[in-house]
Amino acid sequence: MALPATLNRYLLLMAQEHLEFRLPEIKSLLSLFGGQFTSSQETYGMSPFWILSIPSEDIARNLMKRTVCAKSIFELWGHGKSPEELYSSLKNYPAEKMIADGQRELIESYSVKKRHFIGNTSMDAGLSFIMANHGKVKENDIVFDPFVGTGGLLIASAHFGAYVYGTDIDYNTIHGLGKASRKNQKWRGPDENIRANLRQYGLEKYYLDVLVSDASKPSWRKGTYFDAIITDPPYGIRESTRRTGSQKEIPKGIEKCPESHVPVSLSYHLSDMFFDLLNFAAETLVLGGRLVYWLPVYTPEYTEEMVPWHPCLKLISNCEQKLSSHTSRRLITMEKVKEFENRDQYSHLLSDHFLQYQGHNSFREKYFSGVTKRIAKEEKSSQE
Repeated sequence: MALPATLNRYLLLMAQEHLEFRLPEIKSLLSLFGGQFTSSQETYGMSPFWILSIPSEDIARNLMKRTVCAKSIFELWGHGKSPEELYSSLKNYPAEKMIADGQRELIESYSVKKRHFIGNTSMDAGLSFIMANHGKVKENDIVFDPFVGTGGLLIASAHFGAYVYGTDIDYNTIHGLGKASRKNQKWRGPDENIRANLRQYGLEKYYLDVLVSDASKPSWRKGTYFDAIITDPPYGIRESTRRTGSQKEIPKGIEKCPESHVPVSLSYHLSDMFFDLLNFAAETLVLGGRLVYWLPVYTPEYTEEMVPWHPCLKLISNCEQKLSSHTSRRLITMEKVKEFENRDQYSHLLSDHFLQYQGHNSFREKYFSGVTKRIAKEEKSSQE
């Protein structure tokens, strides 16, 4: 979209958390509402104050109706050459010129602590909304989560008016059965499920369905169904990475189940999981649709070349959240830029990225090796 010759300038007050996620979110939302973030616009890295050129006040207001990374936006009146001059200028700033606030209150109102149905890996509310914004989720979109868990990511997309759908391999989680995750509660109640979570926030009308399904063997007809795929795949820390398989796939030396019991639980390597996810996104996203997912990495070995690649998907952003001194997870946002062809299914095998990321199949072991070393170090210090 061509921008007008004269753009209005605005002062954006940013939240001082999730710093790497701020710029991709603002870029995605400006694009969603008809604006464009250009390299000539001023940003200040870690600073909470950004100056943006935006085509219209409507776009600025729409931006603030979605962002959870920005607090407020102001029409820019002037600058101060000293702290005193700046303070005086801001003190005299008319209240009516403060045009809009961001959606920071969503972080509290959708807090996991208040949610009806949660699990060990339920996503933080703020990050859930950031993921939906990176995915450019809008009204009447269809958003899918293939590792849906307790459905936290569906809630954020439904809040923005998208219809939501998910699958997971865990029967008990999908049906809200088994042991509860809350303290002082042994078993889940009869109405603890994903639909009840959406009902809690008045979003049940956006609930399509959730099914028990194996992400490594999606049972979909060929076609493009989704405007966005937003997910947090398991990476073996609090929840195991599993897939279904046959008796023939069980390694020798392990006792087999009766032949009548067909599905068995097998390990699912991280590299296989992520390339299955990319292939699935390339096949089922509409052109221009986005895939947003978390990629765990062992930071001493991480390089950008390790991010999984696909010929149908363009990397939009790559943001880091620290997990420990030696591990992190990266929020990867990709956009479908070309229609899927059968030959694209195995393109990753020809990519250097595939071989490099295979080294992270042992992410769980590397994660806990760091924990073990830290405990040993602390014990040694306490004895000295």
